Amino acid sequence: MLIDTSTDLRQQALVFDVRRVDAILMTHSHADHVMGMDEVRRFNVLSGGAIPVYASAHTGVELRRMFQYAFEPPAQTGGGLPRVVLHEIDGDFDVAGVGVRPVPLLHGALPILGFRFGRFAYLTDASTIPDEAWALLEGLDVLMLNALRHRPHPTHFSLSEAVAVAERLGPRQTFFTHVCHDLPHAATNRSLPPGMALAHDGLRFAVEAG
Repeated sequence: MLIDTSTDLRQQALVFDVRRVDAILMTHSHADHVMGMDEVRRFNVLSGGAIPVYASAHTGVELRRMFQYAFEPPAQTGGGLPRVVLHEIDGDFDVAGVGVRPVPLLHGALPILGFRFGRFAYLTDASTIPDEAWALLEGLDVLMLNALRHRPHPTHFSLSEAVAVAERLGPRQTFFTHVCHDLPHAATNRSLPPGMALAHDGLRFAVEAG
């Protein structure tokens, strides 16, 4: 499963030899999370068919507006267009035998989604975890969480806020993502509590899927 279609999707896929995508899960429709949608066309060729895209109702509307050509039959064939089938997220769902639980988050005032797979959760671009979402995040082994910088930000967790979230949830390991250049990798890692570290390109870890 691919979470979001980031602007550098093609580069990441080439560098890390990503050849298969069974489904795409969208957190929200901001440009840095969706503008790699056109690169999905290569995965269409590799898989031989359209790829399901799972998104909230609001995000689905935005995706159709931005990438209309991907959702409607093309005027001509052979144009190398991405082919996707949109599915609205309205609760837990299953992808290729793996259970997916959407987790409601707030990105400033914008409702967005994180995702939980078994004992792993992926939460990015959050500035608030709503009261009803905390129970969905209990019993994690691995947490991926955004931590933009040291200074407060209106729409993202700062590093100290993200550390507080991780301490409250208590996973075995937390990786911080969506970081900016204010957080040098080695120095920041040395300052973090045990079981917490900045994520990096090419990071791999095993989790038990639900």
